[in-house]
Amino acid sequence: MSQFGGPNDFYGSAPSADASYNFDMPEFGQELNFQTFDNTQASVPPNYDASYAQPPSQGLGGFYNPTAYTDTSYGQDKSGKSAADGGAGNEFDDEPPLLEELGINPNHIFQKTLAVLNPLRGTDQQILQDTDMAGPLVFCLTLGGFLLLSGKVTFSYIYGIGVMGCIFFYCLLSLMVSRSQVTFGAVASVLGYCLLPMVVLSGINILITIQGTLGLIVSGISIFWCAISASKLFATAFSMDHQQLLIAYPCAVLYGGFALITIY
Repeated sequence: MSQFGGPNDFYGSAPSADASYNFDMPEFGQELNFQTFDNTQASVPPNYDASYAQPPSQGLGGFYNPTAYTDTSYGQDKSGKSAADGGAGNEFDDEPPLLEELGINPNHIFQKTLAVLNPLRGTDQQILQDTDMAGPLVFCLTLGGFLLLSGKVTFSYIYGIGVMGCIFFYCLLSLMVSRSQVTFGAVASVLGYCLLPMVVLSGINILITIQGTLGLIVSGISIFWCAISASKLFATAFSMDHQQLLIAYPCAVLYGGFALITIY
């Protein structure tokens, strides 16, 4: 077979069985010259600082320059503290405590409880005028729970007598002193805190039966204790000078109703 001379040599008919192949490189008649470059210029490192760096506010073009971006854009300030933590800390530092937002003052609750336990103890007038309902709610639920342990479901009676008593004392105190000084919340708070001796009486009723003579004596002491404490707190809260005995009798009648629920 002759050397490659034309296009038919590649795309011709199938060769015969005795044909031989020539795999020699064809002669193109010229040499292949490859262009060379003379790199005589000294290599200079590129400068990305001045010509291409842009701050984030000028767009997204250009190369990335770490010094052009502030550290706070990645959540940290220069001191290494997280900006999110610092911002959250500054935000929550000015927030009041959760109990204060809910209207619960543990100091006032403690002071009122001590004033009920010790009727002779002096109490600040501003604390007594606070419309705190956390303590009365706890005492009412505790009283109902103790009576439930004694086999008496009396939550509705406690709620009914308590609401009617608060309305009655609000009207009564509004007639005895200036109406602007009396608030329904303060009246309900004082009556609720002074329910604490009845809670103690219901707790004793779980251990022993108080329907006998001993029970009547303990119940009388509890009623007297509640009446003296409530009248003292009302007289201090609303500046009722020389009127404590007048308000003590209605208080004794109210807490006598709670005592009857506890005994019977």
